[in-house]
Amino acid sequence: MELRIFTEPQQGASYDQLLAVARCAEDAGYGAFFRSDHYLVMGDVSGEPGPTDAWTTLAGLARDTSRIRLGTLMTAATFRLPGPLAITVAQVDQMSGGRVELGIGTGWYAEEHSAYGMPFPPLAERFDRLEEQLAVITGLWSTPAGERFDHDGRYYPVRNSPALPKPVQRPRPPILLGGTGPKRTPRLAARYADEFNLPFASVPDTAAQFDRVRAACAEIDRNPAEMVWSNALVLCCGRDDAEVARRAAAIGRDPDELRANGLAGTPAEVLDTIGRYAEIGSQRLYLQVLDLSDLEHLELVASEVMAKL
Repeated sequence: MELRIFTEPQQGASYDQLLAVARCAEDAGYGAFFRSDHYLVMGDVSGEPGPTDAWTTLAGLARDTSRIRLGTLMTAATFRLPGPLAITVAQVDQMSGGRVELGIGTGWYAEEHSAYGMPFPPLAERFDRLEEQLAVITGLWSTPAGERFDHDGRYYPVRNSPALPKPVQRPRPPILLGGTGPKRTPRLAARYADEFNLPFASVPDTAAQFDRVRAACAEIDRNPAEMVWSNALVLCCGRDDAEVARRAAAIGRDPDELRANGLAGTPAEVLDTIGRYAEIGSQRLYLQVLDLSDLEHLELVASEVMAKL
């Protein structure tokens, strides 16, 4: 089981705060630093100083870190055109020396689209656009150097593209897909995903969705062992109940609710929860860290949880 750090900067974070968390995660030995791709705060917080762009952040971290992997959970397909996104991710991959991963989804938060003037099509069209974006992005990256790429798409037709630049990682940076959709999500994951991620889901719900994706893999004769299986869970760990309660209060959550629905409690409790996810096939956990000022939280989990996995 690999542990990764996952942040939500739209809730209020500067680049310097994110850099501090990323460097702490790197020094502590976590597998990756990921961030959300959102432009609007959620819940009853100010979100100040305001949103930061996910790929601008990752470009900075590509130069300001040296070992830790970097990525998004999840880039919204509604935010960017696939050609420019392929260029951006390839460039950040080059800037990082091959440490980038692309998590991408349909986009779901209608209010952030209206707040910043972005179209928000109905769900079926968003899935259509995501599928076509995946075809374009992977097509651009996989086109041999010196050859041209064309795509006859409904939303994103591509003609005579030089398909440059190329990412450092070959055949491409890992692509993460995820979510709870019962039909199209498993089919897209089976076709395009290097990793399937299920956010904030119980062990039974995770097992059921993993089975749907494995079945979709079988339909196209893909070995599901080729895919990494992962979860994202909110983190709230403390040496004792008082420390757990203090960290829960800092993020406006109830300790008992977090124990039931997240990765919460003492290190022993957290290890027990991790074990239950491992039993149903999860290989990687993204620890959603909501209090970015509490770097001791990351260090505690590294020393008392990650070291024992």
